[in-house]
Amino acid sequence: MLVQVSAVALNNTDLWTRAGAYGRPEDPKALSGWRGPLDFPRIQGADVAGRVVAVGADVDEGLVGLRVVVDPAIYDAEEPNANPVGLMGSERDGGYAEYVTAPAKRVHDVTESLLTDDQLAALPTAYGTALGMIERGRLQEKETVLVSGASGGVGIALVQIARARGARVVAISSGSKIDAVREAGAHEVVDRAGDVAEQVRAAAPEGIDVALDVVAGELVGEGLPLLREGGRWVIAGALGGYAVTFDVRRLYLHNAQVIGSAMHTPKHFDLLMDMARRSEIQPIIAATFPLDQAAQAQEELARRGHVGKIVMHPQPSH
Repeated sequence: MLVQVSAVALNNTDLWTRAGAYGRPEDPKALSGWRGPLDFPRIQGADVAGRVVAVGADVDEGLVGLRVVVDPAIYDAEEPNANPVGLMGSERDGGYAEYVTAPAKRVHDVTESLLTDDQLAALPTAYGTALGMIERGRLQEKETVLVSGASGGVGIALVQIARARGARVVAISSGSKIDAVREAGAHEVVDRAGDVAEQVRAAAPEGIDVALDVVAGELVGEGLPLLREGGRWVIAGALGGYAVTFDVRRLYLHNAQVIGSAMHTPKHFDLLMDMARRSEIQPIIAATFPLDQAAQAQEELARRGHVGKIVMHPQPSH
């Protein structure tokens, strides 16, 4: 399908891909894209909302005109629980453009959604990653969840989806953003400038059932003792550093699990699109830029002074 881009959202993966910061299994410091070397030139941008303007030979022409969201993942198989092994904007060209192509099965009709195009564009990577973490962590209603990096795109998504699932949400954020994180749905917000473990113990004296972590670094070692018996620590980012040290006794003596989570499966994305059609989540848009200011938009993202998502709008050609 050919999709005319209405809005494209920015993600940390844009910064990491541009910098080649992902490393490789055999060399963590190697310059690398999300899943290996990048081919250049490469158009960035994983998160696209837009309208279908043309379809391929074997695709229903009645889909032309639909408002859609593109699933940016490239999967290792054609089945509901497939793993993402590539990403639009990294392993193939993405949405920093007026138009983008996508396989028909990765284009989801959201015409009926009450969300704006900007809000829809905010969903694929941040909310897809968040929902993947929540599903892999097997979060249940009434469980207590800890969310790190709670003011970022994935963090806000985690807070909103966990709250919608009926969990009790304890979030970690910085002082200036605490009110915004609370407004997004967190029951308790602890300040990462203080003693995080002590604050979390006070906020959740019975312990944490599931930690949803995009920070990693020292937080993993400090946080594992906060888990209840059979607790799950789910990691989908390394904003605080990728080298982690923890006491393994806190893991095996308490039947805890550390779970890696890279984005979402096709099944997870279907669930996310259902939530979008029912407007069960309300992405927060922090700022918008025209596409020709992509550099400034990425600089704004890198400063991390915002809450929510930064979105760009292509300028239609005349």
